[in-house]
Amino acid sequence: MTCRIAMVAAALVAAAGLVSAQPKGGPGASKGGGYKPPEGPAPKTPWGTPDINGVWQRPYVPDIERSVGKLPFTEWGKQQWESYNPEEGDYTGSCLPFGHVRSINSPDPIQLVQTPTHLAFLYEQNSWFKILPIDGRPQKKKVPTWFGDSAGHWDGDTLVVETTNFNGLTRLDTVGHPHSHELKVTERFTRTDAGHLAYQMTLDDPKTYTKPLVSNRTFTLRTDWEILEYSCEENNRGLIEGRIKFPDYDGGAKK
Repeated sequence: MTCRIAMVAAALVAAAGLVSAQPKGGPGASKGGGYKPPEGPAPKTPWGTPDINGVWQRPYVPDIERSVGKLPFTEWGKQQWESYNPEEGDYTGSCLPFGHVRSINSPDPIQLVQTPTHLAFLYEQNSWFKILPIDGRPQKKKVPTWFGDSAGHWDGDTLVVETTNFNGLTRLDTVGHPHSHELKVTERFTRTDAGHLAYQMTLDDPKTYTKPLVSNRTFTLRTDWEILEYSCEENNRGLIEGRIKFPDYDGGAKK
């Protein structure tokens, strides 16, 4: 199994959906044609917290190892990684949900919608969304899901979001690094100025990795972008005609 094979599988998914055709010009576009993010201090909401609303461009992280360094696999995690073959059924080729981590690692835009009590992630990828409380209320234990259960709270000017209760059926990135249903994701969002958001992701999965993985990135506000409808299922001929295999989870998260 090679990373190149995984990239081919991801390309099939991209071909099945709409490519982000973001508009040129508009607010934030410079006279030279390049985009210039807003300048100035970090804005506040009318209720006093840092304002993280907007459409954000994120670094594309197809291989999380490039962001966090060599991955410290457990024996179980190493077996999951070495036995992974996307040609035998990478779930994204079947238009199944990417999961939160792989969605954050994707190149597609994401819109954050913030209220006094909730935050919504609007992923352009397959037009998915996720809504979570950010007023300090605890997580509620639910049925395990693709995107997990999240709850957030403010730590000074940083929004901290903790997510657990994953179904264990997704991958962390395009090349297919694994995780288990024990994964806990902690995200920290800090609006550093008008045009940027400092983002930190910590992945804690003791079944798959011997220590937490920490990745730091910078998001850029795109005032010239709007997220578009994205349908992986539309015209996905590779799946319809049998060239893309549907994954056989064989128990999935129970492994």
